[in-house]
Amino acid sequence: MSPGILILFLILALAILVLPRKLLIIPFLTGAFLMWLSAQFYVGGVHWLVLRLLILLVLARLIFFRPKEGDEPSRITGGMTEIDRAFLFSVLAQAVCVVLLFWQSDAVVNQAGFLIDFLGGYFVVRFLVRDRNDLYRALKCLAILSFILAVGMVIEQIKLVNIFALLAGIAKSPDVREGKIRSQGVFQHSIPAGTVAATWIPLFFMLFRNGKSRLLAAIGLLSSAVMVYTSQSSTPLLAFAAGFLGLIFWFVRDKMRAVRWGLVLSILALAVVMNAPVWYVIAHIDLTGGSSGYHRAFLVDQFIRHFWDWWLIGVRDTASWGWDLWDVQNQYIAVGESGGFVGFAFFIALVTRCYVRLGNARKKVAGNNSEEWIFWFLSCSFFANTLAFIGVNYFDQSRISWFLLLSAIATTTTAALREPATEVIPSSPAVSVRSGNPQPLTSLVDRGTPAIRWR
Repeated sequence: MSPGILILFLILALAILVLPRKLLIIPFLTGAFLMWLSAQFYVGGVHWLVLRLLILLVLARLIFFRPKEGDEPSRITGGMTEIDRAFLFSVLAQAVCVVLLFWQSDAVVNQAGFLIDFLGGYFVVRFLVRDRNDLYRALKCLAILSFILAVGMVIEQIKLVNIFALLAGIAKSPDVREGKIRSQGVFQHSIPAGTVAATWIPLFFMLFRNGKSRLLAAIGLLSSAVMVYTSQSSTPLLAFAAGFLGLIFWFVRDKMRAVRWGLVLSILALAVVMNAPVWYVIAHIDLTGGSSGYHRAFLVDQFIRHFWDWWLIGVRDTASWGWDLWDVQNQYIAVGESGGFVGFAFFIALVTRCYVRLGNARKKVAGNNSEEWIFWFLSCSFFANTLAFIGVNYFDQSRISWFLLLSAIATTTTAALREPATEVIPSSPAVSVRSGNPQPLTSLVDRGTPAIRWR
């Protein structure tokens, strides 16, 4: 481990031990998005990644250390929701299937690390993001981090040097494809680097509109756009477009059922008129001139054709499916490959339950635009992620961004779905109708944040 990474790790570890609970998300996100993932300690014959150690430190702080004055006991907002359960069972299925598939002690050690990374990382974020203020605090931190990452990725374009790799003691130049430099920043590849930035953009819009931090939100928006551009990859651009398409759909938010059916009918029409299977539409997506659209489409095709290879306990290797198919850059297929049909089904359940909860929560606060926008921004970010999953696998610290979004959805929708529906009466002050006892909506919140009371 390089001296720079060691010093940064020690500073972050100290911060985790001494800061109050509400600020722990800051050193955790800083460690996740500023330290090279492969930086590690070698102890007891096991490689301990620095991010993994940060996860364990936060968990130890939350579980074993007495709460500081003013802190609440460690808990999860709303308890275990269906989102948490679907995520838990999907991850457990993947770990169990890999152990059964390889049946070696090394596989057990490997999957123990996988569980720390995924279950530990997810529940750390879930513990730390308990309400909207925690979410905004995390987004402010991400805005600053995105600026640092954007500067580093611009330097890659100009100097062909990755400063984050240098900090970790690694000499690394960015990849170049079709004459275009693909900056990756602290991430392990340019695709997750740009994709994560694209999915942050709707969240920074939310921070701009509702978080009372317009300067930081503007910095985050500009920096994320720079990260998307300098990654020079089609998947980030697709996620970027998906996020903005979702924002445009705000104007037809009450007709989304018709939009969804229109999408289904369009896919069926394509299936009828295309000579190849409909998923080969992916092969025609090339937004940068050097994309691997055909590879993505062929991967989906072979995943379907080899269903009986992976459905029970996954498959050891997909390289035998076709040329270059060892590179599983598709989140859905990556889950099925390692977790079999059970892991795949729970992952699909996770995605659908998030959409359902977001839709129900938005309908619950219908009529209050400020509240509706919260869930719409979250929906746009989630839509950008789920569409990007066709071309990316979150195999590096990008998964922390995914955990943050899932935690934000679980927390905010829990608070909204608990409250009885509100009714806004025209030409009179907004009131909340609950059991025949009207109260002003502003009395339901703390410090003027509209519409939802946090418990």
